[in-house]
Amino acid sequence: MQHYEHEHRHHSKSYAFSCHCGRHSETLVTGMSRRGFLSGLAGTAALGALTLAATSQASAASTKPVSSGTALPPGAALRIKPVLTYQIEKRQEKSSWRSYGALENLGKVNEEARIIEDELRRLASQAEFPIEILPVALVDSDQKAEEAAGTDCDVLLVYPAGGWQVHTLAASKTPNIMFLRHKSGHHYLWYEIAHWRFLRRNGDTFEEPNMDVDDIVVDDYGEVVWRLRALYGMKNAKGTKMLAIGGLAAYSKPGQELGPTHAKEVWDYDFKVISEAEFGRQLQKARADENVMNEVERQTDELLALPNVTLMTKRKFVANSFLALRVCKGLMTESGATNLGFAGCMGHSIISMLDTPPCLALSLANDEGYTAYCHTDLTHTLPGVLLRWIAGKPTFVCNSHFPHHGIFTVAHCAAPRKMNGKDYEPTKIMTHYESDYGAATKVEYTKGQIVTVIIPNLRCSKWQGFRGKVLDSPSHPACRSQIDIKIEGNWRKLLANMEGFHVQVCYGDYLREIGYALKKLRKIEWENFSEEA
Repeated sequence: MQHYEHEHRHHSKSYAFSCHCGRHSETLVTGMSRRGFLSGLAGTAALGALTLAATSQASAASTKPVSSGTALPPGAALRIKPVLTYQIEKRQEKSSWRSYGALENLGKVNEEARIIEDELRRLASQAEFPIEILPVALVDSDQKAEEAAGTDCDVLLVYPAGGWQVHTLAASKTPNIMFLRHKSGHHYLWYEIAHWRFLRRNGDTFEEPNMDVDDIVVDDYGEVVWRLRALYGMKNAKGTKMLAIGGLAAYSKPGQELGPTHAKEVWDYDFKVISEAEFGRQLQKARADENVMNEVERQTDELLALPNVTLMTKRKFVANSFLALRVCKGLMTESGATNLGFAGCMGHSIISMLDTPPCLALSLANDEGYTAYCHTDLTHTLPGVLLRWIAGKPTFVCNSHFPHHGIFTVAHCAAPRKMNGKDYEPTKIMTHYESDYGAATKVEYTKGQIVTVIIPNLRCSKWQGFRGKVLDSPSHPACRSQIDIKIEGNWRKLLANMEGFHVQVCYGDYLREIGYALKKLRKIEWENFSEEA
């Protein structure tokens, strides 16, 4: 593994999924925007609060012309097991015999199960990430709770109308989200006692080891959705296979020593390492294939014909980038990799081999839905991959700068263009800044656009983040794609506490999802400089 202490010179298709609710199975196709999701769920009382809950995450609308694209391909569906706990109680004369809650008989229990099925079927059909809903489990005993807890799924969505099986479910290795009803339907016992009896175990201090207040939602499916989005992102980020061309390389000694082990042990990463020499042989083979080169020329013409793309370097460098990407995709298909990086992307050997730095090739790969970064440094790869799956949008790895006056500047030369996950931002294709050679992207970012900024430290032990707003896309003598970001949060605390170097930037606000995923992971500290009181 290499590290680059010297670099401070400056360096699908559409998917369907099944919702198995009750006795029926129907195919539901996702792909709706978040705004469409909000309007679709606003029709029922149980879901009406969603609009207010998720408004803060909506991205600013672009006022600039963009080239239309297609949504990034989704990952594996999140499998959800709904569990309804209840207890049918018998009247006892002259004694307090019943607990809080509206499910007084089996008819009410079955009615509630049907309501849950309908709500989740609607949620699944309108979410922007794939969800598979399993049949609702009706639980009124420890044995049934243990059976539900052992279900092959990614999350238990628990509806505790009554009964005492919530502790058994929480002890499962599967993440739990608890949904309490106050005004959204049949009143639940655990709306009263979830804090005292469940989390605090009848005391004044939190005692429940597997869940906390962030795992409990009252009435609002919007609050459920963002938690599910976090778990969906974590599911697809884990087990990532990385194509590392030229080996694994890090910018720092901690990243060099700790990155690969951390990626394997915590995130279950797998590495497909290919030497520069072998990649060069594959490249020469592709270059000698007339059909391949014809396709490369067609792709080059297509890109350069777009109304919001301006060529400011030699055309051959764009063609060379498409050729490099084709070889990369072939190797990724063979190995099952979805992540890509060049270890020595700024070095003479890579630039000579490709006859361009890999900047544009990596940009194009991100726009197709891969995660592709200009180095194989795992410290920035891990948050980039998680953020891509949570957001369903490309992430831009870039250099950080000194925070000042509430402004944070980032810059790099391999920026994706499809920043909102579908449409292409206006872009100039220029030379890579440090080498003044080849093809790289200078993307014009939408002013006013809300962005998520994730700053991983170099030891893989802590991530920091803030929500920001795009102020400008300047053109300083620096890496080509540049963003001045207004920090929405405590910028002075960021200035005093900031760690790491490279950052990941994504359109939209996904700080809640990142924090929730890392809490479930229990291996990485999280510091949010935009956290609201």
